[in-house]
Amino acid sequence: MFLAELLAQSPVSTFVATGLVGLAVGSFLNVVAHRLPRMLERDWRNQCAELQGDPDQEPEKPERYNLLLPPSHCPHCAHRIRPSENVPILSYLWLRGRCSECGGRISPRYPLVEALSAVLSLVVVAQLGLTWASLAALGMTWALIALTLIDLDDQLLPDVITLPLVWAGLLLSLGGVFTDPASAILGAVAGYLALWSVFQVFRLLTGKEGMGHGDFKLLAALGAWMGWQLLPQILLLSTLVGALIGIGMVLARRHDRRQPIPFGPYLAAAGWIALLWGGPINQVYLRWSGLG
Repeated sequence: MFLAELLAQSPVSTFVATGLVGLAVGSFLNVVAHRLPRMLERDWRNQCAELQGDPDQEPEKPERYNLLLPPSHCPHCAHRIRPSENVPILSYLWLRGRCSECGGRISPRYPLVEALSAVLSLVVVAQLGLTWASLAALGMTWALIALTLIDLDDQLLPDVITLPLVWAGLLLSLGGVFTDPASAILGAVAGYLALWSVFQVFRLLTGKEGMGHGDFKLLAALGAWMGWQLLPQILLLSTLVGALIGIGMVLARRHDRRQPIPFGPYLAAAGWIALLWGGPINQVYLRWSGLG
């Protein structure tokens, strides 16, 4: 309580604290994006081995591979990253993007994700203030960053992230944090069914699957958080941006037309924008269209 009062009285302290937390969370999100798909793959293989009852295929032991173990290490030489080498952004700059042991190149993605997490966290607090809605929005923001990274790398939107987001949105609606319960329930149902219907029609016409089931669940989560009223805005914005980027990549010959483009990052970006500015955007559109 004392900390909350102190931060409320000092905007500078609030933003500094938010930025530092955002940097730390961004560092952890890098770990989540890399390890969570591997953890899920291990679990799936173990389950398949158990179901098949193959004595020659021993289940892997997952206890030594999770979000905390083994400790972070260099992918080139397995050098264990010391705490002084794991300070967000600063360590990367100090080491000049190289491993201190073997000199192997460290991907610039790590500091970029840390910076992105910090910047988006600051935007959330600047827009919503130091409120319960702001704390919830920070959690949603970090989850959307993790989902975006995982979908870009593995074309996967894990249930262990999307489904808790659905339930969190429904629970938050009980307190009217972002929307009311009726709108949240309808938003979750409509969000899921909207993309599920597109998926079924596309498969019926082409015999192919146009998107993953994780996209249905992510849009259901966004609908649960913001209500059905913002779903058209989210779908329009994500589809427009996704189409423009996809066409641009194909024209620039940086993407094979036969290779699917993950839709999750565009849903995440559109959902985050709607979370903070969805209401004003809808009002502007209604006034512009003459419907308001």
